[in-house]
Amino acid sequence: MDLLAPGDGVVTDRHHASADRYEADDAMNQIRGQISPFTLSGWLRHGCERVLQIAGMTACHPGEPNADYMRADVYDRDLSQGYHEKGECVDAGSDEQGCVVYELFGGFGDKPGELLRRPIRFSPVRSQVDVLRGEAEAHYRQLHTQVRSRNDEDGGQPLRHATRDVVGNVEGTWLLTLRSLKPEFVGLLLEAVSLLNGKSDSFEFQLGGARNFGAGIADVEVLNPLYSEQEIRRVYNRARKPTAAMQEKDDEWRTYREEFVRALQTRVSDADGELDTPIDRRDDAGERKRGEL
Repeated sequence: MDLLAPGDGVVTDRHHASADRYEADDAMNQIRGQISPFTLSGWLRHGCERVLQIAGMTACHPGEPNADYMRADVYDRDLSQGYHEKGECVDAGSDEQGCVVYELFGGFGDKPGELLRRPIRFSPVRSQVDVLRGEAEAHYRQLHTQVRSRNDEDGGQPLRHATRDVVGNVEGTWLLTLRSLKPEFVGLLLEAVSLLNGKSDSFEFQLGGARNFGAGIADVEVLNPLYSEQEIRRVYNRARKPTAAMQEKDDEWRTYREEFVRALQTRVSDADGELDTPIDRRDDAGERKRGEL
């Protein structure tokens, strides 16, 4: 992604030098840090929810029904647009598994999610980034802006000083781990990432868009799990192209990918017994039987 401004979702381990003292070679300006998993998780969850809604299903609402919302009708409005109440898909004390979003993200009572989401660690020094550990090359900046009056009588007088933490030119990996492996979990994550990538220019699906403001347009994909560690590192080596072996693994992975998506289809199939074509393979001009994205 080119730019992410998640506000307090960036943690750094060094102080930022002021603009008039900035020197690119100064170690104090090579700021490392982390991008909070909360911003990332809300974005991924929104993609997963939307995949289920396209399939004609409802997804667990991420908020509590008795929360203090700023708008009185916001929760009921969400329930009418593809959500069910948080945890409603399982009865208290039962062994039912609930919807796939419930299983993956958990968060209700003593039910942990099956999907572990870590922060993304970043560094501006490419040689110090390990993509196998969920790290990224990125550059941290603290932006200072004078918000000025637009009233002609004020003559552009400053109204307040605004400071914002941003991370730019982020390229790397986000490491996800499943506590238990079910093929439909993988299928949902694959479809959600495809949706988020295909709709990245829509605010609703930008990283930090619908759930946490400070949106960034992100180009994302699931790395081929058949790649060796050396091949994964090669993906992020700008000086090297994919090998013939990597291309063969890409062809092989497409077959496996279809099986994971088919497992998701079986899990959440509606009355007609099947879902539409996978999201990242649809013709945008084609008819959408279950609503527009």
